[in-house]
Amino acid sequence: MHIHILGICGTFMGSLAVLAKELGFSVSGSDANVYPPMSTQLEEQGIVLSEGFDPAHMQPHPDLVVIGNAMSRGNAAVEYVLDQGLPYCSGPEWLARYVLQNRWVLAVSGTHGKTTTSAMLAWILEYAGMKPGYLIGGVLKNFPASARLGESDFFVVEADEYDSAFFDKRSKFVHYRPRTLIMNNLEYDHADIFPDLEAIQKQFHHLIRTVPASGLLLVPHDDAAIDEVLRQGSWTPVQRFGVSVRGSDEPDTCSKAAGTDWQVTMLSADGCNCQITKLGPNGNYTRAVIEWSLTGRHNASNALAAVAAAHHVGVDVKTACGALSQFASVKRRMEWLGEVGGIHVYDDFAHHPTAIATTLNGMRQRLHGQTGSRLIAVIEPRSATMKMGVHQATLAASCADADHVLWMAGGGNGLDVDSVIKDSPVPAIGFYQIEEIIDWLLNHTRTGDHIVLMSNGGFGGIHKRLLTALQQRYG
Repeated sequence: MHIHILGICGTFMGSLAVLAKELGFSVSGSDANVYPPMSTQLEEQGIVLSEGFDPAHMQPHPDLVVIGNAMSRGNAAVEYVLDQGLPYCSGPEWLARYVLQNRWVLAVSGTHGKTTTSAMLAWILEYAGMKPGYLIGGVLKNFPASARLGESDFFVVEADEYDSAFFDKRSKFVHYRPRTLIMNNLEYDHADIFPDLEAIQKQFHHLIRTVPASGLLLVPHDDAAIDEVLRQGSWTPVQRFGVSVRGSDEPDTCSKAAGTDWQVTMLSADGCNCQITKLGPNGNYTRAVIEWSLTGRHNASNALAAVAAAHHVGVDVKTACGALSQFASVKRRMEWLGEVGGIHVYDDFAHHPTAIATTLNGMRQRLHGQTGSRLIAVIEPRSATMKMGVHQATLAASCADADHVLWMAGGGNGLDVDSVIKDSPVPAIGFYQIEEIIDWLLNHTRTGDHIVLMSNGGFGGIHKRLLTALQQRYG
């Protein structure tokens, strides 16, 4: 069977191509931007890539066209598919039809932490010898690729709430039919397709409706938006998880009284040491410790959710925590890029004020007590929601844990960066050129500083350019 993928170089669609090739399909694809690293990964798999959307790329006609959600009416390839009556489907529909059927699907959803938590969960199952399949929207450091079929019934999928295709406006995750479902958190996002939080909650409730009564919902104990979704109807057992900042030898009885089944206690302020506790009946509990390089309350919570999901398919708590002590994270999630002249540079996939705040808080806790170490955030507000100005009122406050904030201005159709800078609780400045940002950093940073580059895009190649400039300055 020959499938052709429109929009193949996107993270999700490229991963589908890898799975299709592993299944034995003949795979080709086209995209407007065919470039490394995705193009290299696909070409190594023997997948034929074509630049642009010329209908000639589909000659002879494929047996099925898989259409990415970045494609829209008016695109030459899309119009050709429709005019010729070629069989087509969305990416999530293809995944459900050809990969997820008869699998135990473990899905990770939520506004924040999907990629990291999915990677944690897949790694726990791998460490436990379960050889899961997975599809995760990031570059994984514990695995050689972002997707694989696996050798067991278990399949971990990052369950995105973005829409499936121009002809299917349901969220991707509605197609996945999980048996184990993590809902990490829920906030308003994707303002380009959702008018308000209620519209997103509706999609999450569609997802809940697909989880069988023999399955499991894992939800935070303190997320009002998720509680509202559950009140719309739930037919599946629910377990709740929460973060404790108490340094106690015993489980937090207050959390248990509030209905928390799983608890993580941050044993160090930065979260590099944390303790997972599964609370049972009659005061019984199971406990294990994670020691790793990840920081922040958000990663402690992500770890807790992953351990709880793995436990649902038979992995004991101690084994899961042992796996996470060897977890190497995901690229672009507070990824350390290098150090030059005593100045450390990191890359973080920031797309929302909450993500910015939690990341900076985690780093602030790590730097606690390091005299002279400053935290400098360099932010490109690139996500559709931020550019539209939806989070105008909360962006400034999200950077409170930084010592300085550099904003990339311009490119937004609703965000007033000048107002964000004016309202900033810490020194902030705006720039319109990458070169200006690099010049400021070269002239104002010093040994001991930590620079976090925050964007959900390429940020004009600033990562490599900054490191090169620092090396030229300090030798």
